Amino acid sequence: MDSFNIDHQRQHRLGFPEIIFGATKSTAVLQQILQAYQERGENALITKLQEEKARQLFKDFPEAFYDEVSGIFMLHPIKEDTLQVSAVGILSGGTSDLYIVNEVFYTLAFLGLKAERVVDIGVAGVHRLLNRLEKLRKFEVLIVIAGFEGALPTVVGGLLPQPIIAVPANVGYGVAAGGQAALSSMLASCANGISVVNIDNGYGAAMAAFRIINQHRRP
Repeated sequence: MDSFNIDHQRQHRLGFPEIIFGATKSTAVLQQILQAYQERGENALITKLQEEKARQLFKDFPEAFYDEVSGIFMLHPIKEDTLQVSAVGILSGGTSDLYIVNEVFYTLAFLGLKAERVVDIGVAGVHRLLNRLEKLRKFEVLIVIAGFEGALPTVVGGLLPQPIIAVPANVGYGVAAGGQAALSSMLASCANGISVVNIDNGYGAAMAAFRIINQHRRP
């Protein structure tokens, strides 16, 4: 019995391919999946991949790409000059959120979109956000990442009109640990129309932004 069944029709149905969740798959299974993609001449993206597994996979796929911060692994690196400049801005409260920021950034790159990262603009120093408002107005979609009490998406949602996808981060002390406080805060936000994905789900936020951008650009 095969240990996997790749949904190759997803690209045709939805406009994007299946993405591989790597955290709980064995290196052997991941190797087989990547081999299947390689035989079809297709790229593949793995999320949440541990560094030890990545090192093992590089033995069979030496030309692959791996980002240690986010755990993103791609069968083939993405050339920046092939990307379509998108109108997605990735905002984060602090540099501790970079593991999610990069997950969003590289997922969008895999899908052909070049996003822009605007980091360390959390509400503990709200002037850092206010000083960038004019720049942030140019984006069509904002992905806003925050840990601790998760207030940044609400503040952004009260200042800017774009669709906002909020990502709670597993960052903070005490009751903030695990990202539950940020998740609850974002779900209870008083800023109208914010969408919220699961804790640490940068991939999910990237896919939501891709759907929005893709729909807007259909003829």
